Amino acid sequence: MIYNRIALFRADRGVSRRDLADAVGVNPQTIGYLERGDYSPSLELAMKIAAYFGVAIEMLFSFNPFESVADTLRRNGESA
Repeated sequence: MIYNRIALFRADRGVSRRDLADAVGVNPQTIGYLERGDYSPSLELAMKIAAYFGVAIEMLFSFNPFESVADTLRRNGESA
């Protein structure tokens, strides 16, 4: 399984599924499938999504679950 933070990046940037889908050339349903983990992206699609957000692919996709935002903030001594 491939884990992702697409929904987190979309929410942070105020981007809809449709906007992201249009930008990377897929159906909005595909973005939903990716976010839920129902579908693993091709390398090309993963790279397009990372480029859209201007981040390294590892910031969006991982073979291991991502730490929750609350845990990251707690670990860094910030309040959630």
